[in-house]
Amino acid sequence: LSLRKQILKFLDAEKDISVLKGTLKPGDIIHYVFDRDSTMNVSQNLYELLPRTSPLKGKQFPTCAIVGNSGVLLSSGCGPEIDAHSFVIRCNLAPVQEYSQDVGMKTDLVTMNPSVIQRAFEDLVNETWREKLLQRLHSLNGSILWIPAFMAKGGKERVEWVNELILKHHINVRTAYPSLRLLHAVRGYWLTNKVHIKRPTTGLLMYTLATRFCNQIYLYGFWPFPLDQNQNPVKYHYYDSLKYGYTSQASPHTMPLEFKALKTLHQQGALKLTVGEC
Repeated sequence: LSLRKQILKFLDAEKDISVLKGTLKPGDIIHYVFDRDSTMNVSQNLYELLPRTSPLKGKQFPTCAIVGNSGVLLSSGCGPEIDAHSFVIRCNLAPVQEYSQDVGMKTDLVTMNPSVIQRAFEDLVNETWREKLLQRLHSLNGSILWIPAFMAKGGKERVEWVNELILKHHINVRTAYPSLRLLHAVRGYWLTNKVHIKRPTTGLLMYTLATRFCNQIYLYGFWPFPLDQNQNPVKYHYYDSLKYGYTSQASPHTMPLEFKALKTLHQQGALKLTVGEC
């Protein structure tokens, strides 16, 4: 409760989770949060998909699961436990079907960085990849799809492709596009608490937002190290073979540092971190 109070001084997840219809109109020019010199115009499709009211207006859940994408989930058997939570948040359209035993299936909110379209769906170069993305979107079945459209330049086209598919195929999702102040507000909160992050990861963002509408928060699949607690190798993502330096200077994130902050919160009882079998 004290954490929620503190975070509310910086942001209100209910408001900042998405820009709303009344606040923008087609043709409006937006400066990217991280690339202030670059701008984008609000397209008709984007405008159509802006929610009228916050998708989390007045919501309060007894328990929430935030599922990260670390390979530490493999062989964890956490699926049933994750699915038992009242609200499940997933990151970056990670596949669930073929990993459900470990990661569960239930999805109430899923994030989608524009780069996912490039990385996981080959920039929709052909019908096969379009079909793959369509299937993944159809499987969301009423969930909130959270697209950071205004963060960094270079993703505009990809956001447009997804918006177009959603409208054209009448896909049953509730779209949300985080507010322009969200990232700076989240970063501000953590910096004030001496967690010197460069750019918060999706996982940390989701945790910060979840404090507003979840009474208890459980984290799975957060593990930014190449070996697990028993010194067995851990894949970066549970679903692909991407190799990544957790501490690389090139990365905009400071994952081990974030993890340390989460671990401290776990010790204080502000969240529960599962990093092994369930």
